[in-house]
Amino acid sequence: MPRYRNALPQLNGKVFLGYFGMETDLIFNRGIDLPGFAAYTLLETEDGRRILEEYCINLISLARRTGAGVILETPSWVANRDRGAAIGYAAERLRELNRESVELVSDMRDKHGDVPTVISCTIGPRADAYAPDSYMSATEAERYHAEQIDWVADTDIDMVGAYTLCYPDEAIGIVRAAQKAGLPATIGFTVETDGKLPNGNALAEAIGTVDSATDNATAYYVINCAHPDHFGNELTDAPWMDRIIGVIANASRRSHAELDEAEELDAGDPVELGGLMGDLRSRFPHLVIVGGCCGTDMRHMESIAESASANTR
Repeated sequence: MPRYRNALPQLNGKVFLGYFGMETDLIFNRGIDLPGFAAYTLLETEDGRRILEEYCINLISLARRTGAGVILETPSWVANRDRGAAIGYAAERLRELNRESVELVSDMRDKHGDVPTVISCTIGPRADAYAPDSYMSATEAERYHAEQIDWVADTDIDMVGAYTLCYPDEAIGIVRAAQKAGLPATIGFTVETDGKLPNGNALAEAIGTVDSATDNATAYYVINCAHPDHFGNELTDAPWMDRIIGVIANASRRSHAELDEAEELDAGDPVELGGLMGDLRSRFPHLVIVGGCCGTDMRHMESIAESASANTR
């Protein structure tokens, strides 16, 4: 039986680490060119593959030290048809690279995963998450994202993880496409500095819309690609909050527009970020998936993991 048929272990209350800041770390800290922000291009060289493996090994090691589990994301966030074509990749090659990304992460789990380890096939929005030039209907989004999901549906993944989504209809389409492929799907919404999605929806509104349209089929929700100060006041003890079980936070307090224009990385304060994440865990102990997004590196992840671990004891 494929592993993704089993219950997702991060739903059982244990802290899991997730890292989604690899692209900014590679570009700004390591000087590696990623056309179109596409980390999957590293799969095409031996050096690139070693770099991707290093992220997996480091994250597993951190989980081991802090008593956490780990979610290993495939480097396939922008490996969809439109965003691949923009940098010269045809659909058939994208299919191969999506499958190779799963193979690499699965190999790292088999070799190093002596902690609870989940493989997430990472997919992202069809267009720019922060300033989409068009919005799809749920039906169109399902048809579009089904292609990338179907490319890997028979691999050793545990789930589909869709991140930096900025409006509900795209999330609805992804959840429906994953359902048809027999895969659990998780949704990561991004928010602006006012705590609202880029389309203006409140988090509660967006989650309610997706759940209503999919009969609560989303395994869970996370907030990603935003600083805790941007959404902390939006989180309440209302029932909808139970659907969010994770935060994958940005290092910087800057807006998305400011980050897009920045020529240097704003890495913020790793210790402060860990403390803020710990504060969120104190307020909402069910936030068991924690990690870093844009601007973060292993310094931030170590601070976040230590803080999350301390709030578990």
